[in-house]
Amino acid sequence: MATERLVVVGGDAAGMSAASQARRLKGPAELEITAFERGHFTSYSACGIPYWIGGQVPGRDDLIARTPEEHRARDIDLRMRTEVVELDLAGGRVRTRDLDSGSEAWTGYDKLVLATGARPVRPRLPGIGAHGVHGVQTLDDGQRLMDTLERTEGTEGRRAVVVGAGYIGVEMAEALVARGYEVTVLHRGPQPMATLDPDMGALVHSAMNRMGIRTVSGAEVTKVLTDDHGAVRAVATAAGDEYPADVVVLGIGVEPRTALARAAGLPLGESGGILTDLSMRVRGHENIWSGGDCVEVLDLVAGRMRHIPLGTHANKHGQVIGSGVGGGYATFPGVVGTAVSKVCDLEIARTGLRERDALSAGLRFVTATINSTTTAGYYPTAADMTVKMLAELRTGRLLGVQIVGGAGSAKRVDIAAVALTAGMTVDQVVSLDLGYAPPFSPVWDPVLVAARKAVSAVRAAG
Repeated sequence: MATERLVVVGGDAAGMSAASQARRLKGPAELEITAFERGHFTSYSACGIPYWIGGQVPGRDDLIARTPEEHRARDIDLRMRTEVVELDLAGGRVRTRDLDSGSEAWTGYDKLVLATGARPVRPRLPGIGAHGVHGVQTLDDGQRLMDTLERTEGTEGRRAVVVGAGYIGVEMAEALVARGYEVTVLHRGPQPMATLDPDMGALVHSAMNRMGIRTVSGAEVTKVLTDDHGAVRAVATAAGDEYPADVVVLGIGVEPRTALARAAGLPLGESGGILTDLSMRVRGHENIWSGGDCVEVLDLVAGRMRHIPLGTHANKHGQVIGSGVGGGYATFPGVVGTAVSKVCDLEIARTGLRERDALSAGLRFVTATINSTTTAGYYPTAADMTVKMLAELRTGRLLGVQIVGGAGSAKRVDIAAVALTAGMTVDQVVSLDLGYAPPFSPVWDPVLVAARKAVSAVRAAG
């Protein structure tokens, strides 16, 4: 039997999970695997970058799960610092460029995996390319930011501006405070953490203020001001304000890196992500798969395709893809949009739909918000906790949950994630048999208290 050729574009979570799973199912005599990665690192935790920057993780290499040498030892021909610049679908080949030498070559394939990831959103503003302006998506991005920070280490009065207050923006703001910077966060929304509804985002805003982070809502950044050497010196807003900065971090969000797919005519969704079927095959292309931050996935609650870039999804995509490439079978049915984060000791979690998501999907709903504690109120470690729940009118179907609170709050969102995946109603959530002991929960877990209030709201609305 002729050896099949698999080419993987992208050497992080989805790409190398796919390559590794395919190798488990087929040996080198059956499947030749070549993977291309444009950066210096592979198989790493991008989610851990803020904690490395902030000092909680001792070193960069602690974030690397598997080195290029370890992949090569498993008969995966992994070529670093090599960028795929063109897909020739008709010819079954990819054109690559060695980023160090500039040399180019074509590599043929029988099966292709696109795991090109996402890139930080960089608005087209004057000065956005200045020295000291950083997006943080890859480990290479993190290293460049760390290099900038270390050049000014020990200098008094260092100032940082974070543009955007999503997960990355908030986490990077905390990391920069830990490194001794005076931090200002500028964002366009009414409250930080647009992944939450504004009333829950206000709790995050208060926590950031308590940490000494200056948070400016409704701020539209118009330009980055530079000094005579082309380095950042301040960020300007539409209101005419200027915020001095020695470093700027972009936390506006990310967009799927799909220029290759677009140029090759592969199908893209509304957000620009690649469209696949449940087995992660690119729609209309039998021998091409895609996964990770470059694809759109099915939102099981709203019933729509969405771009939800998370490492948890990327690793699962890779397992599904590798099974398909290796002759097995697996599917990725979709997501409910679960995510957690923290600011100092405040834990933040959400799953399912926000109010604006539900409105956009044409759903009619009620909300219920409760205040409780993470443990029995009399237990010494009890911390405040706020839970907000959305439920569909008439049916009572659970639509979404948001949680903000002290230690022990965030992972409770997993209860809601399971309930959402199962299509449960808030009545059914109230009846869940959850574990109880004073060190872990009040007698009525806060999620159940919120569900009970949501049941009342559904009934009152008729």
